[in-house]
Amino acid sequence: MAEKMPQTYANHTRLDPLFHFFLLPIFGGSTFASIFRFWYHPNPTTGWQFLLIAGATVAIFKMRLYSLKVQDRLIRLEERLRLATLLQEPLRSRIPELTEQQLIGLRFASDPEVPNLVERTLSERLTQADIKKAVRVWCPDYWRV
Repeated sequence: MAEKMPQTYANHTRLDPLFHFFLLPIFGGSTFASIFRFWYHPNPTTGWQFLLIAGATVAIFKMRLYSLKVQDRLIRLEERLRLATLLQEPLRSRIPELTEQQLIGLRFASDPEVPNLVERTLSERLTQADIKKAVRVWCPDYWRV
């Protein structure tokens, strides 16, 4: 099996080809086509076709967002457990102050740099992007959908 390319801040985002290059263009194009068809030929059939295509498009997006939200919740749990083992008091008692987005950003930090990064995150209110940019030793996440 081929080695995976090392993950960094610059290349950690991921496209899902079946979603981004197949489903999205098909359902997006179909939605616009059904709008134009209903606009130029308004009748119950073209109206129903528009509603059906629009509903399917919304369903595709909702399914994608649901899976991402579940992953975010799992990452939040995983990071809280990791931080509970890595941090000393008083930082350990401040774990609940971290937002979901901050926890998601911290998942890329190596264990040795986590305490300093958490302290900095809490004191400077770093955003997810700021945290990711501050990571020196990147721990990849190849499982993100």
